[in-house]
Amino acid sequence: MLIFVRHGRSTGNAQGLLVGRADVSLSEVGRAQIERLAGALPTIDRVISSPLQRTRDTAAALGFPVEIDERVVEVDYGVYDLLPLGDVPADVWTQWRTDFDFVPPSGESMRAMGMRVVEFCENISDLAATQNIVVVSHVSPIKAAVAWALGVPDDSAWRLHVDQASITRISIGARGPVLHSFNETGHLDGIGS
Repeated sequence: MLIFVRHGRSTGNAQGLLVGRADVSLSEVGRAQIERLAGALPTIDRVISSPLQRTRDTAAALGFPVEIDERVVEVDYGVYDLLPLGDVPADVWTQWRTDFDFVPPSGESMRAMGMRVVEFCENISDLAATQNIVVVSHVSPIKAAVAWALGVPDDSAWRLHVDQASITRISIGARGPVLHSFNETGHLDGIGS
């Protein structure tokens, strides 16, 4: 099974910033969130993480050797990275939502991000058919993996919400990927989100 875990709350999330490739650390709430993750997961065979600090720290909390894979890193928001969400121009949000090939200055398109995530999922799916592989990643790559599992268009991602330190499970069987759960957060009861 592919078990996607979003990193715990980062300092950028706590400040209401658009956080893509910026390498921000976990906040105090994020550290409390990741303490709860291990108990919510099945037996783990392998842990793979985005290279960013917030995901590596989340993955390390699982107490397992962590492999790094660049394909599951967050989309690159380019010049908009670390801006307050409300400061990103409305026309930019419109472009992101209506044109998956839109590339912000110095950034990456949602389509390019989705393609690398799909490549990752397809490359690891044979192993995930027999092993529990935890993938610690970010909002956009997790949405792309869900779209892959469901076989739906890329723009479906805009209709999904992925919470901090949430769990999404995709099994791999003879007929391909199947979404088992999405955005599990019960393990976070009592911790701010």
